[in-house]
Amino acid sequence: MTTDKPIITLIQEHLKGDLTNLPVFSSVAVRLQQALSRRDFTIESVLELISEDQSLAGNILKVANSSYYAGLSKVAVIKDAIVRLGAQEIANMAMMASQFETYRSSNEILNQHMLALWGHALSCAVGAKWVARKAGYPEIASEAFMGGLLHDIGKLALLKIMDDICRSGECKVNLTEPLVNEILGTMHEEVGYNLMRSWNLPESYAAISIYHHTPDYDSGNILLVTVRLSNAACRKAGKDINPDPELSLALLPEVHVLGIKEIALAELEIVVEDAGGLEMGS
Repeated sequence: MTTDKPIITLIQEHLKGDLTNLPVFSSVAVRLQQALSRRDFTIESVLELISEDQSLAGNILKVANSSYYAGLSKVAVIKDAIVRLGAQEIANMAMMASQFETYRSSNEILNQHMLALWGHALSCAVGAKWVARKAGYPEIASEAFMGGLLHDIGKLALLKIMDDICRSGECKVNLTEPLVNEILGTMHEEVGYNLMRSWNLPESYAAISIYHHTPDYDSGNILLVTVRLSNAACRKAGKDINPDPELSLALLPEVHVLGIKEIALAELEIVVEDAGGLEMGS
């Protein structure tokens, strides 16, 4: 039923419901992340979880055999992939494979935003993992990847809500690119944080969701700092909904916290530009 309510009001009403009903996460992928954060997993338990969703299992194998992992021989079964790459890497693959399918809409404007957002999320994930290793923190590289992949999950949630509102005919307003950008820009951090908490994802990822843009943040949180730097590199390299090619990465405080050299920043730009090697089926 069509209403005269502003679209912001409709979005806020949708957000008052159960956020776990928003189609932005695979329950299997989330449960894998939860198990790994508790450190109570075994290879058998990971296999059992993945086997609940055969479509997801197939997509994990596609990722494992993508050009991003080009140095590996072909992986035919999930167990081999877990043994070779580790449970955390497989859990990341599961989240990425399940996420890929959610960035779609029949609404042209929303679909353009979703596709751009997917490219940004993927680039930020690959960049954050690279930064963690380059800065001397290889032990958090896999978490940095996941933090980068999910840092803008609030934007995806908002796009999904707008898509639902448009399909149901609730609102008379025609969505325009400036309107969508305004909604995403002003609401996504808090929505992402609340979404992470609703799904009981690790607090470290929730913190990234709400603090990846704010000028005041915990510079001692190295995981957050790596994602913030990768996110900035994506903006400079044009792998962002709102690119900023004039941005000077060398002047960012994150660079000094991590001790990243200027030549490495140029490498980082190339890394995020070339992140398409992780596209599904590539």
